[in-house]
Amino acid sequence: MHTRVMSFEPQTGEVRVAPVGASRTFVWWDAAVLVISALYAVIVSRAEPNPAVVTGALVAIAAFVLTWFVFGRRALRTPRLAIPYAIVLIVFAGVLTAFNPNLASFQAIIYPMLWNMARSVRDGIITNSAGALSVGAGLWLSYGSDALALPEIAFIVALSLGFSIAMGLWISHMFRLADEREALLVELQSAQDSLAALNRDAGITSERERLAREIHDTIAQDLTGLVMLTQQARRTLADSNLPLTEETLLMLEENARLALSETRALVAATSPAALDDGGIGPALERLAGRFTRETGIPVETAVDATAALSRATEVVLLRCTQEGLANVRKHSGAASAALSLSVTPHGTVLTIEDSGTGFDPGSVGQGFGLTGMHDRLALVGGELAIESSPAGTRLVVSLPASDGAAS
Repeated sequence: MHTRVMSFEPQTGEVRVAPVGASRTFVWWDAAVLVISALYAVIVSRAEPNPAVVTGALVAIAAFVLTWFVFGRRALRTPRLAIPYAIVLIVFAGVLTAFNPNLASFQAIIYPMLWNMARSVRDGIITNSAGALSVGAGLWLSYGSDALALPEIAFIVALSLGFSIAMGLWISHMFRLADEREALLVELQSAQDSLAALNRDAGITSERERLAREIHDTIAQDLTGLVMLTQQARRTLADSNLPLTEETLLMLEENARLALSETRALVAATSPAALDDGGIGPALERLAGRFTRETGIPVETAVDATAALSRATEVVLLRCTQEGLANVRKHSGAASAALSLSVTPHGTVLTIEDSGTGFDPGSVGQGFGLTGMHDRLALVGGELAIESSPAGTRLVVSLPASDGAAS
């Protein structure tokens, strides 16, 4: 069994009757009805000298208690019964007061019941006003229809009605604030859920982009080298009908092993395998040497490996170098290249130069090449500068000191 209480609707101005709580909520109403009824039954029995009036008052009190348990409890939780029971309460307010003016204090429980059953603030004011008029009529009858008592009756009725309306409006205001706060909490929860979903989607997208960059800068480059070495071997066989040289086979095996190592490192989410042996300096020198053996393009290296760099910075530098040399291999047509790395208190600078035909940086497409380098550097606050002309191309990767040096 459930009870119903007011719930304010800001759009309509109504106080809806909605179920809240369990049957134990009625315990408080039951206790209030029984205690007040018993208290005033004792007061009437002791204060009223007329036995007939005492009998009538006690019968009215008993009827009030009976109608509550038979009819009132259902009316509080059933809107269609609210109006009939409100009428019964209004009648009781007048009848009880007519028997004895002390019973006008039944307003203390009748007014809250009327407010609790009202569907809107307006209905609450109307039913309480009707109850006050009924109490006033009962007082007038209990005073023997004395016209001199009308000012006192009017004052009592106005005071009790004013207090009831003020209390009802305050309670309605509290309900409205509670509903507004509940609506805000629902909106906040919805916004938090949406934000969490967006964060998950952003995380998934970011991880996909990271994997795409890693695959492009590592495995794809190694596989590209394998393809080009294989094509070179096929041309050698086709042109001279000579067997493959040991050096060519070794380069094929080296590229395959490196691709396998990078794949395992990527799956294990560890740092690149190339950095495991000595850090960024030896890794760049090995990368330049392997590039020269595969392409025949000499790479002059000038690597400052004396300053300590964080592993995250070394990864960025290695990936940018791999991408830069891959572009030299695929697009430049260069006869020579140069690679330099310098670390200063102001930051880290990586430079990759070639003597190729150059290109227009503004016409670069949206693949994973230079665009991927820009994205990777943006994550660590770095910058990429490109200078290109028919005499060659120069890529300059700059990392700030906060990211460049290891702490």
